[in-house]
Amino acid sequence: MNILLADDHPLFRGGVRNLILTTEDLMVVGEASTGDEAIELAESLRPDVILMDIRMPGKNGIEATRIIREKCPEMKILILTMMRNDKSVFTAMQMGAMGYVLKDAGEMELLQSIRMVGNGGAVFSSDIASRMMDYFTVNEKNVGRNSVLSSLSGRELQILELISQQKSNSQIATLLELSPKTIANHISNILNKLQVVDRHEAKMLYQQGREMFED
Repeated sequence: MNILLADDHPLFRGGVRNLILTTEDLMVVGEASTGDEAIELAESLRPDVILMDIRMPGKNGIEATRIIREKCPEMKILILTMMRNDKSVFTAMQMGAMGYVLKDAGEMELLQSIRMVGNGGAVFSSDIASRMMDYFTVNEKNVGRNSVLSSLSGRELQILELISQQKSNSQIATLLELSPKTIANHISNILNKLQVVDRHEAKMLYQQGREMFED
């Protein structure tokens, strides 16, 4: 799996590069220190996954994500940043990022996140998943049916994100390394908690919640 690193801190990039060198299935094929460089290298190198920081000179990581996904919709982007604010999380996902992981994540968590995003999955750091649920709980704009999103567990929220990406039960099971039966049970619980009848209604409710956040 070919990886492009986009971060303006050489020492941090070096640390991630050295970590990836310890694996047999991942390889760094390029490094960018600005959003513009990330866009250029994404087009020329066509990596499987881009690790994208948000704060970079020129175009920031979120804007670079938007442009890259427009030009190369098949490309997978994992946000890797220290920014914990809620707006950054939802804006990054809205622009096409497949995951959001904090830079203080453990080495194994980071490698697992890269692999999961590369295989089409969605990833959130545990802290980010918790913040997303907190948002749905306390934000006054999320009233009525959308407030039930706060009842979902971190795993259920992750599965709901994959459902919104049109992933099948078998695909979700593979991405999360769980049995199809376990995924089916999770989805049944999600539908019950959201008080909806099928996956389509669950997807619509989830997307409505994200749109409200952007407002």
